[in-house]
Amino acid sequence: MSDTFFQPVSGMDLPRFAGIPTFMRLPHVPLDHARLGEVEVGIIGVPWDSGTTNRPGPRHGPRQLRDASTMIRAEHAVSGMRPFEALRCADLGDVGPNPADIQDSMKRITAFYDAVIDAGILPLTAGGDHLSSLPVLRSVAAEAPVGMIHFDSHTDLYHSYFDGMMYTHGTPFRRACEEGLLDPKRVVQIGIRGTQYDSEDRDFARAEGIRIIPIEEFHARGPDDVMAEAREIAGTGETYVSYDIDFVDPTFAPGTGTPEVGGPNSYQALQVVRGLSGVNIVGADVVEVSPPFDPSGATAFLGVSIMFELLCQMAANKA
Repeated sequence: MSDTFFQPVSGMDLPRFAGIPTFMRLPHVPLDHARLGEVEVGIIGVPWDSGTTNRPGPRHGPRQLRDASTMIRAEHAVSGMRPFEALRCADLGDVGPNPADIQDSMKRITAFYDAVIDAGILPLTAGGDHLSSLPVLRSVAAEAPVGMIHFDSHTDLYHSYFDGMMYTHGTPFRRACEEGLLDPKRVVQIGIRGTQYDSEDRDFARAEGIRIIPIEEFHARGPDDVMAEAREIAGTGETYVSYDIDFVDPTFAPGTGTPEVGGPNSYQALQVVRGLSGVNIVGADVVEVSPPFDPSGATAFLGVSIMFELLCQMAANKA
């Protein structure tokens, strides 16, 4: 790609601790920018956590993820993929939420992503709590339901919280199924674990045909075998990838609101994304990074490393 506009700033030219941080040191291209129509992948921040039911903080995630992402370089060390040469990528900025109103915030998020999708841009999102995925899916799946490969320690398939509260970070994919945004038989959830309120979410998954791979099965079979099944479930159709950082064991990713022990290590966290080869990814997110619980910044750096892996898969799929 000869156009240098879409190339990230190199650490050889400007130290990584200097300059204004953007995602992966890419150009900032807001929705009214003259070159928006040239962008192929847009990285977007959703600084919003009004769906959180316990420890808040993911509203600060996109800012910390941007800062950590200045350490991302141009080439994948294993595959040799150089995604910024394969795709025109840009930081599209943040959606401006309404922290006092869940419904208004979701409308704002969907409106932002409608503009992104209308411009033909694949969205890669930095959340935000997991409720953020619902308004994004309302744009991505506006024309037809999509499949989903979901990495998490929780199903996020609960009907409601607190006597009828329908919109929390524990309900987004129940709503997405009800709204016809997801094809349940093309949804797989990987890494599910921890104590439960009850089995209502898993009962729903079973009834709808959603495949749950609990952490015990993940560890017994290994990432390669599990991801082979995930690719089979997703098939060749359009697929959304949602990655909750609490999929990873809190030893490696403590900076999240609802940690669960017994999860994958940081290498396995990358390995599962490498297992997405060939999946028709039409959008992806990394959510629930919570800076107040991430004093070392290790969770954020893992989060942006996962985002880079996702970007490489999007680039490989195009190639």
